Amino acid sequence: MRLAAAAVHVLTATGAIWALLALLAVHAGDYNTMFIWLGVALVVDAVDGPLARWVGVASALPRYSGTRLDLIVDYLTYVVVPAYALSLAEILPEDFRLAAAIVILLSSLVHVADRESKTEEGFFVGFPAVWNIVCLNLFALGLPPFIALGAVVLFAAATFIPILCVHPFRVVALRPVTVLVTLAWGVAATVAVLQPFPSALWVKVALLGTASYLIAIGLIRALRGRPLDHPPSP
Repeated sequence: MRLAAAAVHVLTATGAIWALLALLAVHAGDYNTMFIWLGVALVVDAVDGPLARWVGVASALPRYSGTRLDLIVDYLTYVVVPAYALSLAEILPEDFRLAAAIVILLSSLVHVADRESKTEEGFFVGFPAVWNIVCLNLFALGLPPFIALGAVVLFAAATFIPILCVHPFRVVALRPVTVLVTLAWGVAATVAVLQPFPSALWVKVALLGTASYLIAIGLIRALRGRPLDHPPSP
């Protein structure tokens, strides 16, 4: 059990390797490869949690915190790499690139340090610092620089607003639909990464459509003030 638990920790820790490879790709100006490595990190992040619970990592290796390890790796792959990419790429206005990257880094630390960043239902409270996804959308959509900058400012500000953002696997309500939408996003994202930026029109529509659904689920939950699967009061 201890060896199995250690193997899961090592799997989580490989996220630092994918982050380093992604940073090297950014340094070389190869943003498609950067997103490939971030995609590998995203897959690892999706599977290591269920594996940790199945193996019983917390009881087998109580000295080492998988939660802390996951937070560190997530900050590297979800925040640092995208911030570095946006500080160099011709996505944002040149005079604002470094400032935008700094805003991304600092606002994301607020989310990471927030002990109440998740609800019991599995929703994130505030924008959950998924800058890897925002960054991919900005590259794929090819927006005018100042509109892209506005999007960065909007998402950074949303970190401090108690909106709800759905976790595609942990929120039980509408989970089958949400998982299918997430898989559709994965297909569109894969196509976007394997082709030159900006992406084809259908890829842009797919990325925006799936993102709109995931955002809408959280907004509806917040506006209802009760679980999505809870009947209204008489």
